[in-house]
Amino acid sequence: MNTTTKPATTPDVWNIAELDLDAYLARVGQRREAPSAAALTALHEAHVRTIPFENIDPLLGRSPSLELADITAKLVHRRRGGYCYEHNLLFAAVLERLGYDVNRQAARVQPDHPGPNTHMNLRVRVDGADYLADVGFGASIMRPMPLLDGSELDQAGWPHRLTADERGWRLHMLRDGEWQTQYSFDEVPQHPIDYEVFNHYVATHPRSPFTGRLVVMRLSDGVCRKLIGEQLVTEYADGTEEKSTVAPADLGATLRSLDLDLDPADLELARERYAGEK
Repeated sequence: MNTTTKPATTPDVWNIAELDLDAYLARVGQRREAPSAAALTALHEAHVRTIPFENIDPLLGRSPSLELADITAKLVHRRRGGYCYEHNLLFAAVLERLGYDVNRQAARVQPDHPGPNTHMNLRVRVDGADYLADVGFGASIMRPMPLLDGSELDQAGWPHRLTADERGWRLHMLRDGEWQTQYSFDEVPQHPIDYEVFNHYVATHPRSPFTGRLVVMRLSDGVCRKLIGEQLVTEYADGTEEKSTVAPADLGATLRSLDLDLDPADLELARERYAGEK
């Protein structure tokens, strides 16, 4: 696949100077290292293991800010999580500050049941090769994948594959013996305003999957934990799963078990909204 020419912008358009890089590295337990495939993998994995995927703000009627300073304050200093734009805008800035070549892209989730092209992922070039990086797709990719047709990589116990055709790329996950398409994407670079438009839709539209119910996801080796609405689901790489219903009174403890500790005011608002979910 040929990468489309980047927009005539500089990294400054993304305000990467606003990133508190040292605080981020402390948050994910990593050190500054020269760009390499191994360092990229370690950083990607550390981010996914540390920072939760969650939609508390849209659930409470707030549109998450995509300003890098605000994302840093939320995900790094306040130790919250976020959804794809917050995670991947933060990670892209980290990589560029460390010297990586990064392309910010858009993807369409479940392309066989077409919805909007509103997911964000990254193409990262290092050591003469391209990789798909995506720290913001809930509980999916633990490590960056070589951007090659037919590339396969185990992701915390769940095999993933990339395929390419004349329209672009597809990411698949092996589940129940079948390759299921997660999303499709191309390498057309996006501008900041593109993500502002996407973010407005995802954070406010009544048909958005993130405005009507709570979504929190965590991925570790062989275990995927998801709080979707009132259902806490623990999936294992061997195909088994456990389910339980979380009462509003137990929401705080459940969120803390998913590495998400809300301040008291937000927790009370989340309980009220959570109790009203249908």
